[in-house]
Amino acid sequence: MATETAITRQAPYIEALGEQYGKDLTALTATKMPTAGYAPTVAGQDQAQLDAYTRATTAGQGIGAYQPYLTQAGAYSGPSGYQPFMSPYQQQVIDETLKQYDTQAAKGITGIGLQAAMSGNLGGGREGVMRSEYQNQSDMNRAMLNAQLLQQGFSQAQQGANTAYGQQMQMAGAEQGFQGQDISRLGSAGAIQQAQTQATLDAQREANRMAAYDPYERLGYMGAGLGNILGGMGGQYQTTVTPNQSALQQAMGIIGTGIGAYKSFT
Repeated sequence: MATETAITRQAPYIEALGEQYGKDLTALTATKMPTAGYAPTVAGQDQAQLDAYTRATTAGQGIGAYQPYLTQAGAYSGPSGYQPFMSPYQQQVIDETLKQYDTQAAKGITGIGLQAAMSGNLGGGREGVMRSEYQNQSDMNRAMLNAQLLQQGFSQAQQGANTAYGQQMQMAGAEQGFQGQDISRLGSAGAIQQAQTQATLDAQREANRMAAYDPYERLGYMGAGLGNILGGMGGQYQTTVTPNQSALQQAMGIIGTGIGAYKSFT
């Protein structure tokens, strides 16, 4: 008895595409994806940022840049802070001033003698009293003059110390401010460069990712296209196969025919 087998097949070009798709999919998935090429990367600090950090954390620069000025200001605020501002010529000025004073005082003593001589009391007790009173007053005035000169020199020196103290405090603030500005500018410039470097790394990582996924995307497009084609098309042709009978099958056929004829004859 003949056996017929019906085979429904797609068009040859579709079968070829499917076969190629299977081969490509097997080969592609057998290779490990190079994920290291597009792993996230963080850009390191720019040199300007490193310099900013170094200056900010180095004693005498960012940290404590004001300290020398505070130390100097402290020297001007103590009990002896005025001394560096005393005039080196003060004693000469005092000596010369007192010398002129003594000259004028001596003229006063001479005047007392002249007055005593004119009044007939020269060498008398009244002259002695006048001389004594005059000398006492002159000595007092001389001491007061010396004290005034010393006080004047001290006041001027103290004023100079106060001025220098204020200047040192201003310099301390200015130094700290300038250092802070430099550190800030370095940090900002470094951040700009770091951002640019990071953008370059990100772009390169994205390019690597796209390159790694390109074969998968192309194979995916191919698979999607095949799915659309197969979904919209049925079998393109059918083949009916009738196998040749074997010797036994032929013999059985002859026997069957003979039996049928005998039954008809009887």
